[in-house]
Amino acid sequence: MTAPNWLKIERRPVASGRTVFIISVLAILAALLVAAIFFAAYGISPIYAYYLILRGALGNMHGFSETIRRMIPLLLCGVGLTVAFRALFWNIGAEGQILMGAIAASGVALFSGLPGPLLLIAMFIAGFLAGAAWGLIPAALKAKLGLNDVITTLMLNYVAMYVVLWLVHGPWKGASMRGYAYTDMFPNAAQLPMIGSTSIHWPTLMLGFIAAVVMYILVNRTRSGFEIRVVGENPEASRFAGISQFKTTMLVMFISGGLAGFAGVGEVAGIYHRLLDPSQISMGYGFTAIIVAWLARKNPLAVIVTSFFFGILMAGGDVIKIQLRLPFQLINVFNGLIMFFLIGSELLIRYKISIRRR
Repeated sequence: MTAPNWLKIERRPVASGRTVFIISVLAILAALLVAAIFFAAYGISPIYAYYLILRGALGNMHGFSETIRRMIPLLLCGVGLTVAFRALFWNIGAEGQILMGAIAASGVALFSGLPGPLLLIAMFIAGFLAGAAWGLIPAALKAKLGLNDVITTLMLNYVAMYVVLWLVHGPWKGASMRGYAYTDMFPNAAQLPMIGSTSIHWPTLMLGFIAAVVMYILVNRTRSGFEIRVVGENPEASRFAGISQFKTTMLVMFISGGLAGFAGVGEVAGIYHRLLDPSQISMGYGFTAIIVAWLARKNPLAVIVTSFFFGILMAGGDVIKIQLRLPFQLINVFNGLIMFFLIGSELLIRYKISIRRR
C-alpha cells in the first residue's frame, strides 16, 4: 500500500527520547479519550469520572497507599519484562511466575521452621528461584527446540494457577478455611513490615527500586547487557559475533522470572499473610506489567514512572466499582486501549509523517 501523493513518509534513523516521550503521551491521551466513550455510554461525565479516579487514587493517604501497593508488583514484573523484551523474548508468563514465587515463599513460611531473622530472607530467596525456574522452562524450550515463547509462557500461567488451587484445596488447606480456599496464617516473623498503617510493604518496594537501577546498569553498562542488546537488535549478527543465544535467553528469563517471583513473595508476605486463591494473589499484575514495560520502551528506570501510572489506574478501579457503580472490568478496557494505541504509535516512532508542500 502506497501513501497518497500529498503525504510524505520518511523512516527515522533513530527516534530521539523527546520524540518517543511525546508520542507515548499522545497515545495514552488518545486511549483515555476513547475510554471516555464508555463512561458517556453509562451516562457519566468522563471528566467527572477521571476526577474521581485521580482523587480516589491520590487524594488521600489511603488512596495513595493503595496506588503504591499496586505499583510494587507492577514495578518488579515490569523491570524483569524490559530485560526479557530487550533480548526479543516475549515473556507473557509473569502472572504464573508471580504465583510460583508465592507458592515457594508460602512453603518456607509454613513448613521450614526457620528462626525469625532468617525466615523472610529465605522466603525471598525461594520466591526468586521459583519464579526464575518457571521462567527457565519456556526459555529452554525456545533456545533448544525453537518453541514459540508467547505460547509456552502463556500456557504456563494456567499450570501455575492450578498448582495454587490444588495446594489451597488439598495438602496446604487451612484448618480454619471457610468459603474461599486458603492456607493457615503465616507466623509473625514471615510477615513483611509496613509503612505506618498503610498497606505498603516497604522491603518489596525497595527491592523494586534497586532492581530498576541494577537492571539499567546491567543492560547499558556491562558485557552481558551488550550481548542482550545485540541478540535483541540483530540475532543474525549476534551469531556471527559468537554470542550464545542460549546463554542470553536463559539469563534474561532467570532475571525476569525471578523478579516476578519477588512480586509473589510481596503479595503473600506483605498483604495476605497466607497463600490463597490465585485471582486474589495476582489481580492481573503479570499481564498489566506487559503494558508497563512496553510503555517504558524497555527502559528499566522508566518502569518506575509507568508502574506508578498503572498503579493509579488499578487503585482507581475501586472508585469505578464503589463510587460510580460500574463494572471493575473497565480497568481492563483502559489497559487494552492503552496497549492498542501504544502498538499503533510504533509507526510514528519509526516513521516521520508529514504533508508534502506543493
